[in-house]
Amino acid sequence: MKKLFIYILFVFSLKIVAQECPESIDENTKTEKLTLYKENAHASYYHNKFNGRKTASGKKFDNSKLTAAHKKLPFGTILKVTNPKNKKFVIVEVIDRGPFINGREIDLTEKAFTDIASNKGSGVINVMIEIVENN
Repeated sequence: MKKLFIYILFVFSLKIVAQECPESIDENTKTEKLTLYKENAHASYYHNKFNGRKTASGKKFDNSKLTAAHKKLPFGTILKVTNPKNKKFVIVEVIDRGPFINGREIDLTEKAFTDIASNKGSGVINVMIEIVENN
């Protein structure tokens, strides 16, 4: 979790620097590359009843963190999940298995889901999932 926090802090600091002097950062100076995993993926979020329970990876689930469940991706995989409708994204770590409902690709924590959702009351949104790879 400490690595995820440091990574998120790094991404936000790059974003601030890029906004202040966009000519100083170009495609060649990016520190990570993204590999498209899936477009038009259905994302849902965990119910609060899972708070405090142990996940499949052994970590404790917390709906206020930026984590996710995926059926196949290895635990510890860092993902960029983007809502293409509003261009908002979150960086999450896969710590659990699921979702177990047909047609759904990823379960996000409530925090991650509401950070990118256009309609906070919706239960499912279409997202683009990219795997973050450090150079």
